[in-house]
Amino acid sequence: MSIILRRLTAAVAPAALAVVLAAPSFAAEAQASGRRAAAPAVASPRVAAAPAPRAVTFADQAPAEAGVLVLALSSAADLDVRGADLNAATRAAAARALTSARFNYRARQTLSLRGVGDWDRVLIVGLGETPGEFDIQIAGAVAGRAILSDAGTVTVPAAGLSAAQASGFITGLGIGDYRSDLYRTSGRDSAERGPVVVTGAAEGAQALYDHQGAALVEAMTWTRDISNEPANVVYPEVFVQRARAALQGVAGVSIEVLDVPTMERLGMGALLSVGQGSPRPSRMLIVRYQGQGAPEGAPIALVGKGITFDTGGISIKPSAGMGNMKMDMSGAASVVGAVLSLARSGAPVNVVAVAALAENMPDGAASRPGDVVTAMNGKTIEIISADAEGRMVLADALAWVEANVQPAAIVNIATLTGAVGAALGDDYAGLLTRHDALADQLTAASRATGEGLWRMPLHPAYAGEIASTIADIRNSGDGPGVGMGGQFLSNFVKPDTPWAHLDIAGMAYGGPNDWKPAGSAGFGVRLLDRFVRDYSAIPRGEATGGR
Repeated sequence: MSIILRRLTAAVAPAALAVVLAAPSFAAEAQASGRRAAAPAVASPRVAAAPAPRAVTFADQAPAEAGVLVLALSSAADLDVRGADLNAATRAAAARALTSARFNYRARQTLSLRGVGDWDRVLIVGLGETPGEFDIQIAGAVAGRAILSDAGTVTVPAAGLSAAQASGFITGLGIGDYRSDLYRTSGRDSAERGPVVVTGAAEGAQALYDHQGAALVEAMTWTRDISNEPANVVYPEVFVQRARAALQGVAGVSIEVLDVPTMERLGMGALLSVGQGSPRPSRMLIVRYQGQGAPEGAPIALVGKGITFDTGGISIKPSAGMGNMKMDMSGAASVVGAVLSLARSGAPVNVVAVAALAENMPDGAASRPGDVVTAMNGKTIEIISADAEGRMVLADALAWVEANVQPAAIVNIATLTGAVGAALGDDYAGLLTRHDALADQLTAASRATGEGLWRMPLHPAYAGEIASTIADIRNSGDGPGVGMGGQFLSNFVKPDTPWAHLDIAGMAYGGPNDWKPAGSAGFGVRLLDRFVRDYSAIPRGEATGGR
């Protein structure tokens, strides 16, 4: 017994000492991993009261004129179709307003009218001349954001829309009905709001929304909420807790969590090197979902970077903009969100989400530039920059997937490099893969959902940029940033495994726009949901695409 413990024994009552000795804490895990005990937890702020999501109902006839009327139109002729159940005066007033405003029905265009009949508001939103799936959903999201503060019933005439279009618009309405000001204590009306009433919808629209659209809305809300939370609230353990709560009781779902001692036994030196400067221990979260009717064979693996806060570690970042690094776990949030959507909707798929979770902090225990660590697959890595940490946690996550899942395909998603934003702005995420067939399927999902991807090279020459003089590879270099990141990750995936890397650093979060508030965009949830639903088997084999 140590001197400190003997003094503690003499100073406290036996019952209290039993609590001190028996209570599970970060300290026990820190001791197991050879690190100091954790600092006391910081008190979390109080979450502001949030407005409840609007209930969605489908009806044959429109309710009485009251609240908000939302008209989704592709042309002037649509007003007569969509507004067939409206009174003549309301249709005439809307038609005059459209003509006066020179409304051209382009996608996402809006016109808000007050004082029309007994409606509190009439909102007209353009769909575009020949709207696709994304155009319909994003128009709904624009409408949802526009009427966020309206308290009354929202009536949405859907006559003339197909079942898929009606469901897609209402799904978008729910996605747009989101607030990111989670801790604002004023200006958030928590009063119950009226429902969304969809009228005249085609047969099957309600079933499609109830079984799929509502699940996607829930998943987008969960993903954005956990991404927008401050880092003193959400850290690796809390991320795991939130995922468990969201997926609790969902059929076909199982969850596994690797703690620090387990990861040490598995040899995950790359992931563990990132979190060793933080008192909050790292985690790896594995969510498996196999739906009823899923095809036989190996699952699709979705792997996400989950840095719950990134200071840059010893290679510390500038203070400007560092607060946004609470969203450096957006990839992990998106893969869990995608599986939440698939599982809640009962999709007949076999999928695994892996979230590699750590907090990258600088202190005396943090990794240093020049350190060498060994990943789970035996590769040795020279740390050039402690701020190139995302690829480190993904390295062990990818190696674990290869060793334990034997996946049909792997897609990893990460806010990996600032270089991708410089190259592609906020219009596209970078797509890197050796397998052209996988690139084609991801691109198809991108076009369907509007979550843009642009394929970038994965050239063999990049291997020289990450060559190390002391280890197998190094985690940074002087070459093309996006390509080097992809080349680094390729060392942890078998050459014959269909694998793609999505760099979403320019897309994961940003300022407010017409469909979302400031903060997380939930990028990747819709893309990965669609990709998994539509996936066609890709033969294993070494590939040379992307050069």
